[in-house]
Order: sequence, then C-alpha cells, then structure tokens
Amino acid sequence: MSDIKNKENHQFGTDVGKLLNLMIHSLYSNKEIFLRELVSNASDAADKLRYLALQNGDLYEGDAELKVRVSADKDANTVTISDNGIGMTRDEVINSLGTIAKSGTAEFFQNLTGDQAKDSQLIGQFGVGFYSAFIVADEVTVRTRKAGEQSAIEWQSKGEGEYSLVEIEKAERGTEIVLHLREDENEFLDEFRLRSIITKYSDHISIPVEMFKAPVPESEGPDGEKVEAQPGEWEAINKATALWTRDKSEVSEDEYKEFYKHVGHDWEEPLTWAHNKVEGKTEYTSLLYIPKKAPFDLWNRDRQTGLKLYVQRVFIMDDAEQFMPSYLRFVKGLLDSNDLPLNVSREILQDNKITQAIRKGCTSRVLKMLDRMGKNKAEEYQTFWNEFGQVIKEGPAEDAANKEAIAKLLRFSSTHTDESTQNVSLAQYIERMQEGQDKIYYVVADSFATAKSSPHLEIFRKKGIEVLLMSDRVDEWMMGHLTEFEGKQFQSITRGDLDLGNLEDEESKKAQEESEKEVAGLVERITASLGDKVKEVRFTHRLTDSPACVVVDDHDMSSQMQKLMESIGQSAPESKPIFELNPEHQLVKHLNDEQDEDKFAQWSEVLLDQALLAERGSLKDPVGFVTRLNKLMLDLSK
Repeated sequence: MSDIKNKENHQFGTDVGKLLNLMIHSLYSNKEIFLRELVSNASDAADKLRYLALQNGDLYEGDAELKVRVSADKDANTVTISDNGIGMTRDEVINSLGTIAKSGTAEFFQNLTGDQAKDSQLIGQFGVGFYSAFIVADEVTVRTRKAGEQSAIEWQSKGEGEYSLVEIEKAERGTEIVLHLREDENEFLDEFRLRSIITKYSDHISIPVEMFKAPVPESEGPDGEKVEAQPGEWEAINKATALWTRDKSEVSEDEYKEFYKHVGHDWEEPLTWAHNKVEGKTEYTSLLYIPKKAPFDLWNRDRQTGLKLYVQRVFIMDDAEQFMPSYLRFVKGLLDSNDLPLNVSREILQDNKITQAIRKGCTSRVLKMLDRMGKNKAEEYQTFWNEFGQVIKEGPAEDAANKEAIAKLLRFSSTHTDESTQNVSLAQYIERMQEGQDKIYYVVADSFATAKSSPHLEIFRKKGIEVLLMSDRVDEWMMGHLTEFEGKQFQSITRGDLDLGNLEDEESKKAQEESEKEVAGLVERITASLGDKVKEVRFTHRLTDSPACVVVDDHDMSSQMQKLMESIGQSAPESKPIFELNPEHQLVKHLNDEQDEDKFAQWSEVLLDQALLAERGSLKDPVGFVTRLNKLMLDLSK
C-alpha cells in the first residue's frame, strides 16, 4: 500500500510533545469524547466538500452521498473513523496535524494550573480536537486524499514528539483515521459502546454516521415459519437531521449543549443560547450560543471569528464575520438563510442588504439574551462579564444604534462597595443616586488601586456620593462615546471644573470662599513660578485630605487615552494639566506663608509632581522630584 522509500520523518511543532504527553496521562476525565471530536471533524470535512462541489460537481467523483463510518477490529485492536469528505493534501496534513493551536501553544502552557479538571477545560480553547485520539490510542494512522487530487498521504505517529509521512494510493477521497488502542482501552472495541457514544454526542450531525450491521442468517420463526437471512449493511446510528431545522420543543437541553460543543469546538457547556426562526421579508434560522470561557486568542486581531453559515441547509463557510459586530465576536453558532444565493461569496456578503438585516436581527437577539441573563441570573451573568466584559466595552464606540442596549449590560466597580469585582450596573447606580444628583460620576485610572485611592474622590466620599471606578484599558475610550444613560449625563471627576450643583449647600460655599480669602494671591504666585508646566492654576474644593491634584481640561486628552494611543503605536498630542489647590490644607497654607522664592518654587514643583504621580502613576523626571523633596526635608529638619 505504501512505498517505505518515500517515508519522511518530521518533528512536531513547538511543545506539541508536552501536550500529547499531558493528554496521554489522563488529562481528560471523560475519555469517550475522542470519538465526538473525530466524528465532528469528519462532518466538517463533508460540509466543506458539499460547498466546493456547488461550483465543481466533479469533486464528488461519482459519490455524492456524504457520510462518516465508524468500525472496530477486535483482532487488530483498532477503531477506524472514515469519511468521504474533502480530504487533505500533503501540506494541509502538515499544517493541520503537525502543529497544535499554532501560535497559541506557549500561552496554553502558561495557563496550566496542575489541576487536571481545570487544565482539561483549556484544551478546548486551544483547538486540539484531533489530538484527543491519543487519550485512548498509543499510535494513530491517518490516510487521506483530497477530492480532485490523485496523490494521497499517510500520516503516522505514536505521540512521542515526531510523526512520519509517506505517499500512498487511496481509491476513495476523504480521510481515514485508524486508532491503535492502548491495552487498557478495550471497551471501545465493543460495538454497543461505540453506538451509544455516537447517539449521545453526534445525533445532531446532519450527515449519516454509520456502523456496520452484521448479517443475520436464515432462521425459523416461533411458529415454524421461515425467516429470511438479512445481509450485512452499513446503517446510520444518528438521526442525521440538522438540529437547527427542528422545532425548539423537539430539541432537548442536552442536545443543544452537545451541538454547541460541535460548532464551538469547546469542551465546556455553553452559558446560554437562543434558537430562533425568523419569517417575513428576510427568512433565516439562527442558533446563537454564549460560551462560559473566553478563547485564549480573543484579543488576536488575526483570529477568525464569526458564525457558521448555511444556505438552505448547505454549508457555505466557517467564520462568517459579517453577521456579528466585532464586540460580540465571542458568540458561537450558526445561521441558515433561505434568501441568500447558494453561490454566495464573501464579497457579496459584505454588500448584501439581506446580510445587513440578518446582522441587525442577530445583534439585537444577543443583546436581549444578555440583558435577560443580567436581570434574572446575576451569578451566570457575572461569570459572563468576568470573561467578556472588556469586549462588550468596545460596543458603544462600534455600534451607536445599540448604545443604550449595550449600556444596560455594562458592569463597573464603584465606591459603593470599594471592591475590584465589576458588578455594579448603571441601573443600580441610578437607583442609589442622591436627591438632587443629575450626573453619573466616574473616575478612570491605570489600576483599580489607583482609582480607589484617587484624591479626586475625597469630596464624593465625604458627601456619600457614589462614583464608578474604572481601570480597564478600554474604559477611557469607551467613555468618549458613552455620554448619557437614561437621561443622566456622565461626568468624569478628573476632567474640567467640579460642579456638584444641587448637592452643594450654601454653608459649604461660604466656608470655601473664606478659605480662599486666607490664601489670596497664592494662585498668581504659583502660576508665575510653574510657568508653562501647567495650563492653569486654581483653587478647588473637591479635595479634603490632599493638598493638590491635577485635572484635564474638558477638551484635552486624558493621560489614560494618551497611554492607550502610545501602546498601539500612535503619537498622542501632549496636553498640560490644570493644577488645583486645596486652600484648606496645611501644606497649601505653609506654601502661602513661604517668603523665600527659591523654596516657594521647590514646594510648588513638589506639590505638582505629587499630584501628577497620584494621577498618572509616573513622572517624566522622577530624579528631579526626589532631589527637590530631599532638599526640602533637610531644610525642615534643621
């Protein structure tokens, strides 16, 4: 069957040997899932052939009945999974079977915890379904020929860091995978066991999954009548009907969960899902899932995202990204449209009005599904938010039409609990707003600790006004597009002049005026001393414990936005801070009494540097700051 002279030995991609060793030593608690993964891959191969054959019917090679076959050979101690799908070329075999998760392998190992249950959940996130074969096999042989090609290839490995390739002859197109079972995995040679696994995991697959039914010899019936012999034949074990075409009442919860693992290539069950059939101007069926865990490459710009697309139950493409906005790229599932043409291409999808209507409908459905979860299943929603919250925060900038719906999904930390967990909704914030409060106050900082201890919070803590604490990289960018919620304006407490409006009483205003009179003329002196280091110097009453702070002008770029732009390689315009002084603080009063202009200048710069350090977490000239501070402390100690 093969020519040993042409045999080539190859090393697996980086760290694959480690991963195979991990799997071989019972990483998975449920070994039978190897069959689910291999049957699922075979089904995908059939789907891809069906699509390509729309334009080139010769690819069927006279055999258009697509199927997957599973068989066991007790004498040889093997299980074989074969399909007559698209098959693979030599280069495709190397790319698909010679590497695992490609660029993601290193990240996989960084996430390993040593806990088998937790580590097994990672496998699904790294797209290594084929390698589940090594859970039960000590050697795997793959023979494959791509439809329309003449040459075939045999891939073989014992999962010990290398594999071999050899050219072979293969009459049928498609792929055949032979598992040479380990000695202690003989249970998978039992036909009843294999049938039960297929029924459990692969009932939803839309092509037949067949096993051979042994012939039945001629026999005598109970009344002496002759019962004719039945020849052996391949029979379908699964229902072989597309799950999404069935009525929702006919599909069990377990079937939905197993189908998710098929389309989502995930080992975990989904968090929730929505199955809908839309009729009217545009007709389509959608089955959309929300995963429990984020994939390792969620932030990879080159990552293929999107839904599986079917047209009249014919598979068209994986990762049809046109039907879901980028901020919902974690959604898994499929669409089946009756309106799109069978020869649909990516170019058509980008401009087709039908796809725009479907995208709008699917986006709305996902947002409503998440909103219901947030209202009715807070614990599940918190699980979702912890995984995908930062992605949702991209929404207000990307999808202005759904800005209000997206805002309902947002969760934040706040001074109400002072905890880092983001579990406060905007609706909850508004419910707790004080009488007379007409703004939603927030602060953005580089870290939660910095936000929580920001000097700008002092007056708000004193008055018991809740402030949202934001520290994700995307927050400053998001708030540039999120201006209001339910009629309440957002107000950054680090931007512009502070106006508490009706929350400020007359007695406090009078006390503030008196404190400013005590240090009259100080603003002018500091302005002259600092020169062009600041945009403006002024008194503030947002501080109670700190002597000074810096704020950003209403139209200037914040330091967080500057850092974000620099991190993506873009230059940010430099904006000078507004320096605010607390006239009631003893250090400010001391500064006002300082007559030595040299010391006055040093104190002014130290207070400015302290304020910048509290706001930005770093200084352009930290050595200069330390030198000035040491000199002032030495002068005070004399």
